[in-house]
Amino acid sequence: VQLQASGGGLVQPGGSLTLSCAASGNTFSVNIMGWHRQAPGKQRELVAYITRDGFIYYADSAKGRFTISRSNAKNTVWLRMSSLKPEDTAVYYCSGGESWGQGTLVTVSS
Repeated sequence: VQLQASGGGLVQPGGSLTLSCAASGNTFSVNIMGWHRQAPGKQRELVAYITRDGFIYYADSAKGRFTISRSNAKNTVWLRMSSLKPEDTAVYYCSGGESWGQGTLVTVSS
């Protein structure tokens, strides 16, 4: 499975951004798709994931502000991020099965 993430950029605190991750290849094997992030000097952490059947998990840092969604037909997963804070600044990676996307940088700054 190949994953292509997009949608990162610079956003002001309190703003919103939507990340997209398109999967290609043997997508039938992918049950869980997720988003992770790695801030400068920190370890990569799980942000949220969604299963093919729609079960969703959010890390505490994402609850109430981020929304993960998925289209099995389009082999795409999105992460809608709202009320962004400077501490959300990180490279965001999507994952699917054993595969990882290339990462997209989100910078929250005024």
